[in-house]
Amino acid sequence: MPGTPFTDPWTLAVGLLGAVIIGLAKGGLGGVGILGVPVLALIMSPVQAAGILLPVLIVTDGFSLRAWWKSWDNRTLALMMPGAIIGIAIGWATAALVSDAVVRLIVGVIAVLFVLRWATQGQVARARQRNHNAPAATIWGGLAGYTSFVAHAGAPPFSVYTMPLRLDPKLLTGTSVVFFAIVNVIKLVPYFALGQFDTSNLTASAMMIPVAVVFVFVGAWIIRQMRAEVFYPFTYAMVMLVGMKMIWDGWAEL
Repeated sequence: MPGTPFTDPWTLAVGLLGAVIIGLAKGGLGGVGILGVPVLALIMSPVQAAGILLPVLIVTDGFSLRAWWKSWDNRTLALMMPGAIIGIAIGWATAALVSDAVVRLIVGVIAVLFVLRWATQGQVARARQRNHNAPAATIWGGLAGYTSFVAHAGAPPFSVYTMPLRLDPKLLTGTSVVFFAIVNVIKLVPYFALGQFDTSNLTASAMMIPVAVVFVFVGAWIIRQMRAEVFYPFTYAMVMLVGMKMIWDGWAEL
């Protein structure tokens, strides 16, 4: 459409695919959400992709909060949010200093090492529940806030802290939804200050939102059908695939 980055059927299809990805992620398939910026980056710069996706994320956050209302862990949120706010502030302060490629490499390496550590543990160790740890929650919350700010890629650091807690899948999903809903609202101020909400980007966001909203409920339905013994291996596999993709993309851009 004129006045948007979607200038032909190909770019429009890529934009709508990005909307589907965001919707599924906000419905509960959080691992796939990290693909949103890389997919849109096929047809535009990663910075513009991030600017277009933030309004989509915020609107779909509202629907995903409805889908997972009261299904969250307050203790996890209380421990991780202070670090997340610090991470967002660092991302804003260093936005002009760190390239997208470096961020992708960092996030990708964290994700892959996290899954490899899980995969090399014995069955008993993988099933063992880890207790909360305030310093660790602050560190991983900070990394989640930082990587969410620069590339909407906070899921792997968030998962590093939360997955070993062995929360019920519905509780873990709802906690993720609330965490990133708060993070995304906070990101509005620095994104506006960085000039990412021009008419072209906002028009593109508006086109993507209806598709994303539909797929929020598709993602929530899928998660509700999964047992814990299926949910956790599936989620680890998604984190691994996304991590490998980000390492590939980051290395190629250096």
